[in-house]
Amino acid sequence: MSQPLAATTSVKVVKKSIIFPPGDIYSDEPPLESDLHREQIDLLIRLIKWWWRDRQDFYASGNLTIYFSPNQKKSEEFRGPDFFVVLDTEKKDRKSWVVWQEDGKYPNVIIELLSNSTASVDKGLKKQIYQNTFRTPDYFWFDPNNLELQGFHIVDGQYQELVPTESGWLWSQQLGLYLAVYLGKLRFFAPDKQLVMLPEEESNQQLQQTNQQLQQTNQQLQQTNQQLQQTNQELEQERKRSAILTERLRAVGIDPEQIF
Repeated sequence: MSQPLAATTSVKVVKKSIIFPPGDIYSDEPPLESDLHREQIDLLIRLIKWWWRDRQDFYASGNLTIYFSPNQKKSEEFRGPDFFVVLDTEKKDRKSWVVWQEDGKYPNVIIELLSNSTASVDKGLKKQIYQNTFRTPDYFWFDPNNLELQGFHIVDGQYQELVPTESGWLWSQQLGLYLAVYLGKLRFFAPDKQLVMLPEEESNQQLQQTNQQLQQTNQQLQQTNQQLQQTNQELEQERKRSAILTERLRAVGIDPEQIF
């Protein structure tokens, strides 16, 4: 006996649900190219975390795998960015960034550190992935060796190269900060062009300011002491003149007390 048409049709439209891999996946990144790369990544992470220390709505990390395909744990052609920031998310530690466990969020800002072995991929394949798949608004690359710095911002779905300021600075709309080379390192600068500092740099600056204030106070004290010494000298000279005048008056038979 044949089945009703409705039952047959229902069988045909049944589809298997996509099974997402578990979200608790460890990062799987290759070793960094050099100490320069490691120090630069650590510097950027520390800077942005300190600058936004009162915020709880972002995640910043580096050399950490971003898993973005539910059908495979990682793309064979892609590994984690050297530095990235995700906005409007929970500030907490993670083993990796798993897009399907993070409300589908991708990084808002990515910075890649160039090397001889990665430059072509960073400027080619990764740039295309960040533009077409991640839709990451701000993408920068920086070479710690020759200090090459270049940035892009998505306009109508395509990366447009950022025009640097006269000083060679690049503006990140997502961070609300400038990126620029300072003393051989890639650093952040506030909108007022002030250097974004590490906590120890802020402490050193405050210490220097305190020392300068102490030096100024010491200089003022020295000036005050000099003025006091000069006043004492003038008073002593006046006392000597008064004593001489008193002796002369007495010598001619005049009582100084009756005059003064």
